[in-house]
Amino acid sequence: MSRDALATLWEEFPGVDPSRVEDLLGDSAKRVGAERAVEFARERIRALTREDDIPGVLFLCVHNAGRSQMASGWLSRLGGDGVRVYSGGSETGRAINPAAVEAMEEVGIDIRRQFPKPWSDEVLRSVDVVVTMGCGDECPYYPGTRYVDWSLDDPAGQSVESVRPIRDDIELRVRDLLSELGVEAAP
Repeated sequence: MSRDALATLWEEFPGVDPSRVEDLLGDSAKRVGAERAVEFARERIRALTREDDIPGVLFLCVHNAGRSQMASGWLSRLGGDGVRVYSGGSETGRAINPAAVEAMEEVGIDIRRQFPKPWSDEVLRSVDVVVTMGCGDECPYYPGTRYVDWSLDDPAGQSVESVRPIRDDIELRVRDLLSELGVEAAP
């Protein structure tokens, strides 16, 4: 764990106990590796310190490499600042599915910089809706949180031609979810 990374997070989140930040960064490094630890810790700290009424949505699938990444890309694009967007997996993969990346690029959404990450308690406790996609009993459950299950084909190992219908189905579901949340979708 880099002292520079820790100092950066302490500066970004001055109201959070420095030892808590250090613990989250260390745990994040164990869970996603040192290269992505700061990004994952930052997401967790933001969720932990949530002080707004903006609805939060967590998309969960097994590997956090295809469906949940496409859904978070759609929700980020269509919901803009009107929604907080997270994704995670129960058994994270090594990289984002290249066919999912290509399919999303075709509609102008770049998910290349995303990475598979596990779900975290901090994020799970901060969201209003958890959308599960094929993780079944592996997905965590917290009472008082709304859960929705989207039965979608898994894009793992599929061609971009096979992923396009999944991408388009996800877009429609995200639009419906935004409507349910009272968030106007961007055109």
